[in-house]
Amino acid sequence: MAKDKKQKQKQVRVKDVQRGVWLPEAISEIKHKAETGKHRIRGCGTPQRFPNFDDLLMLPSQLTRMSIDTYREDCQTQTVLGARTAKKPLVIETPVMISGMSYGALSKEAKIALAKATDIVGTSINNGEGGLLPEERANSYKQVVQILPSRMGFTLRNIEAADALEIIVGIGAKPGLSGHLMASKITKEIAEFRQLPEGIDLHSHPRHGDIFGADDLCLKMDELRDITDNQIPIFIKLAAGRVWEDVKIAVKAGVDGIVIDGSEGGTGAAPVVASNNLGVPTLPALVQAVRSLEDMGVKEEISLIVSGGIKDGADVAKALALGADAVAIGTGAMIAMGCVVCLRCHEGKCAFGIGTQDPELRKRLDIDKAAQNVANYIQAMTIEATILAKAAGKTKLKSLEREDLRSLTLESCAMTGIPLVGSNYTFGEMFGFC
Repeated sequence: MAKDKKQKQKQVRVKDVQRGVWLPEAISEIKHKAETGKHRIRGCGTPQRFPNFDDLLMLPSQLTRMSIDTYREDCQTQTVLGARTAKKPLVIETPVMISGMSYGALSKEAKIALAKATDIVGTSINNGEGGLLPEERANSYKQVVQILPSRMGFTLRNIEAADALEIIVGIGAKPGLSGHLMASKITKEIAEFRQLPEGIDLHSHPRHGDIFGADDLCLKMDELRDITDNQIPIFIKLAAGRVWEDVKIAVKAGVDGIVIDGSEGGTGAAPVVASNNLGVPTLPALVQAVRSLEDMGVKEEISLIVSGGIKDGADVAKALALGADAVAIGTGAMIAMGCVVCLRCHEGKCAFGIGTQDPELRKRLDIDKAAQNVANYIQAMTIEATILAKAAGKTKLKSLEREDLRSLTLESCAMTGIPLVGSNYTFGEMFGFC
């Protein structure tokens, strides 16, 4: 009997052969849909590999331009954002910011740790969706407060606590869609904080109820200017899509800064089909945003922040050279705290106490240790960026420019308009890609 069973098992085994588009991932997706009748949800972001900053190299200074003495000459890292109209622009000591991650997607301990990290290195944190934790504001160096389509947790008290406001229109991991917070994470505490029923999946509004076009955005900006007395900067966050057009609308509305979130951006939960197939990668999105600002003659007036897959100081330096004023990190900061990018943030079972609301799991996160680790990570990224800047002959990070870059691949050359390495050849402009 046992022998017959083994023979049957052998008969159903499939040889390891090429199956065209029917990769194991595709087969797994079909089986999941067949069994559940539902699409798959995933945390973090897409695992797909897109063209990124690794496809660019920086040119060192030799005889044509003298490099900077690493040990005797400094490289300034202080960054000023939102100085277009705000009386008190956002001043941070490094161009590396912490992007919006909500209390709910992350544990309270993780949010406090991130806030403490910003105070150590002198940068900003974004509260994300759902409201501003008093403990986050108490421990942060500079606080950016999001204005969400749902208006969830957005109060006059939070505006008063903000060093900058951010109108969020889209998220790189799920552009055109709303925020997701699964029922497993909506505990009694989170429900009270967000003023929601306990134990249900949350799908936030995908668009602002009072913004249906460019004119409405202008009215919203005027309203926020009045509320804040024009004291603090107002940014707008856009998922990378129709970047050229969206940037122009944002500029005409009067924003002080624009955040471009590429499709490599992370999130607590998103439909797999959205994170894999919607949006534009960070690298070409940044180039388009810069070109749009230059076309309007406002590149020096509008602060440009880029996020989505920023992992090290080389990415920071290259982003600044392409025209960004700062970068924002999310997943990288989580990894510094202990995250292993398991892509299961939505389940609320994070073993490291980061992406969970389970009281026992949350105890595993040492707040002070996590804060110091994130601070160390940002400090190291900043140092890496200054190393490259000095080698390129710059005494300020903001002085990095396109001339300091070369493309490694024809793909990156076409997307960015940066000449191919070892030559002055580019074909991006020819096809209108840039």
